[in-house]
Amino acid sequence: MTHTFRFAPSPTGKLHVGNVRTALINWLAARASGGTFVLRIDDTDQERSKPEYEDAIKRDLEWLGLGWDDTFRQSERMDRYHEARDQLIEKGLLYPCYETPEELDKKRKLQRAQGQPPVYDRSALKLTDAEKAQYEAEGRQPHWRFKLSDQVVKWQDLVRGESTVDLSSVSDPVLIRAGGDYLYTLCSVVDDLDRGISHIVRGEDHVTNSGGQIEIFEALGGQAPTFAHTSLLVGADGQGLSKRLGSLSIESLREAGFEPLAIVAYLAQLGTSRELKPVSTHQDVYEGYSIGAMGRAPARFDDEVLKRYNASLVHTMPYVKAQARLEALGCDLGEGFWNVARENLDTVNDVQGWAQIVRGPVTPHLDPEASSVLQTAAQTLPEQWDAGTWGVWTKTIAEQTGAKGKGLYKPLRLALTGQGHGPDMGALLPLLDRDVVLRRLAGQSA
Repeated sequence: MTHTFRFAPSPTGKLHVGNVRTALINWLAARASGGTFVLRIDDTDQERSKPEYEDAIKRDLEWLGLGWDDTFRQSERMDRYHEARDQLIEKGLLYPCYETPEELDKKRKLQRAQGQPPVYDRSALKLTDAEKAQYEAEGRQPHWRFKLSDQVVKWQDLVRGESTVDLSSVSDPVLIRAGGDYLYTLCSVVDDLDRGISHIVRGEDHVTNSGGQIEIFEALGGQAPTFAHTSLLVGADGQGLSKRLGSLSIESLREAGFEPLAIVAYLAQLGTSRELKPVSTHQDVYEGYSIGAMGRAPARFDDEVLKRYNASLVHTMPYVKAQARLEALGCDLGEGFWNVARENLDTVNDVQGWAQIVRGPVTPHLDPEASSVLQTAAQTLPEQWDAGTWGVWTKTIAEQTGAKGKGLYKPLRLALTGQGHGPDMGALLPLLDRDVVLRRLAGQSA
């Protein structure tokens, strides 16, 4: 049996690490099993859905390397949803309700005041044809609810194990809004049936919804897919990420210079016991991947861990992979420069600072207590550069001034780079012009 997974974003906003993690888990499971990954665009909300958001979603997924095998829009399948609607009405499982939002809210408040759960009372099922006609004569348009069975629904969840939902404590879900717009629940079930979706992987906040959806699958003559409800993503402090999602959009991470593979590998191991190891390809991430290895504890997203992991990938990135981006940044100073600079970068974007140090101008920082070191350095500076120049040069300076350790190397680094730390100076020095070195040793911007 071919395993088929899907990611179903609504084109009403940008992708962020929370919903991308769901996409990633589905993609990893599909690739690990040799299955299919489907991208479904849930655009039935005509007011909020925007083509530019759909384009952005696809662009972000492609940038992350999460390609799909098939894609479609729900807005192109309305005839199919109408068929499912009529089928449920004919079975007496989809019924019209005429309460206004205000009336429903009043009912819920009364139930809570009486210590009862705020479950819909199914009063609409008692309406006569005359009462329905009267409501419609008043201009009321019905919303449509699916009649649940009041039974306990059970399934074996890949993450949570045996799971149950007592449908007697759940309101009959609204499948169609007043005015005729379809909600997610019906459309999703119809699509999953038609496309042969074998696994539904989503956040644990959908557990209760799954109980009702299982009955809708069965009412439409199908069988529910295998479910996996994953733990939700929280911050490093254990708090929700809702207030930070803007800064954690994939677009913002891309602009900040994060590697797509770093984001993919980091998110893939959250909520699992897998060690975060260096990877070279997406295949390294999905080989051996199993949803069943995910735990139930909240998955903690830590910016600093992602930054450190991203840096580890940059430190070993070959020049051939970095070259196009260096060109785009205007910082392609050759393979030698990249190999020197990369070990001091958190992101490829950070290379701009080191390119500036090589090309100038740089304002040197001169240590007044090391004036003899700097003067001697200028007087003994070799005429020719090679990989051994720094060692020979500093040995000569040490012999003539008696300086050693930090008293020798730090003043030279501050003068030549303006920085207190950075790449190995023995590798960096050959990238500088001799006249630039002399000017910086003299305290001149160059």
